[in-house]
Amino acid sequence: MTDPSLPILLWLLAAICIVAGFAGLVLPMLPGIPLVFAGLVLLAWAENFVYVSWTTLTLLGVLALASYGVDFLATALGARKYGASARAIWGAAIGALIGMFFGLPGLLFGPFLGAIAGEISGRNSLRAAMQAGIGATLGLLFGALLKIALAFAMVGVYVLARVL
Repeated sequence: MTDPSLPILLWLLAAICIVAGFAGLVLPMLPGIPLVFAGLVLLAWAENFVYVSWTTLTLLGVLALASYGVDFLATALGARKYGASARAIWGAAIGALIGMFFGLPGLLFGPFLGAIAGEISGRNSLRAAMQAGIGATLGLLFGALLKIALAFAMVGVYVLARVL
């Protein structure tokens, strides 16, 4: 026999995870998408996986994993669109990784500075390096918007699976 308060506790934890996850989409110190995913799994568990199947949860997991590539790919493509070299693209990706450890300023300036450093290391002009940095930053912002869209899509898939 299970404890009758377990579903209530799971619903509460799920709500906390989902709210914190959406906050984490804009606050770099919280892992946004993984928290949203964890909250949705907890919701399914609270209902003994009766309404939301493992197939749906697998789809949600794939969407969550896709969000990791979105950041790096969007930053790289943004830098590339502005004429950045391969060195600048790698610099932007490395700058994004390092920038995660420095909060919001690091997330904004890390790809920018990384792309500039990469472009300059290829002996390109400061002007070309600045363009690469701008492209990387715009790509990062686009990536953030895509992650927000993925989080809403995950919740939408869950709700559709739950009500259908």
